[in-house]
Amino acid sequence: MERTNELVYIVDDEASVREALSTLLQANGKCVQIFTSGQEFLDFSREDSCACLILDINMPGLSGLEVQELISTKTPIPVIFLTGRGDVPSSVRAMKGGAVDFLTKPVDEEALLVSVERALSQDLASRREAVEHARLVARFGSLTPREREVLPLLVRGLLNKQTASELGITENTVQVHRARIMRKMEADSFATLVKLAVKLNLGTTSASTESRS
Repeated sequence: MERTNELVYIVDDEASVREALSTLLQANGKCVQIFTSGQEFLDFSREDSCACLILDINMPGLSGLEVQELISTKTPIPVIFLTGRGDVPSSVRAMKGGAVDFLTKPVDEEALLVSVERALSQDLASRREAVEHARLVARFGSLTPREREVLPLLVRGLLNKQTASELGITENTVQVHRARIMRKMEADSFATLVKLAVKLNLGTTSASTESRS
């Protein structure tokens, strides 16, 4: 996944701010879409592309913080907040909500461009992670019901014979399942398989620890 078709959304009720930011970003090679209110942005169907949002914190109707909360329940997007005055409580709340930055108007152009690049990189990383996780879940879904029983026991550290005893099957059968699991999960080593299991939130508590508890 590459950083192509990047979009920067600008939400601000001041026309002069919208135009200035749009001109700056377009001059630096960014595609821009502008909105006059938080509600207008929320009603807009976003494209499936790498993007970030420059959001005024103080606007008529929905505030920037309210917009941030609402989009966090839908499709997340990195947010750069703008404010006309220093507001520590709001900035703290914005950063806790996952904002990339909190800039004061008039905005320093260089600082804004740096924040936009960071936000776009963050969004790209999140999108890549989501794609990789979806592929991992699909690989896990290709396992048979028995293989899904075997996998957590193996990554917890049980030996083949212990796993066989736990499931009431032969050790040879466990070995066959293990080989198939490694192939289907595309794990080139047992260490890799354990890492994949952790990403899937499968139990990885060691058998020796369990036996002492």
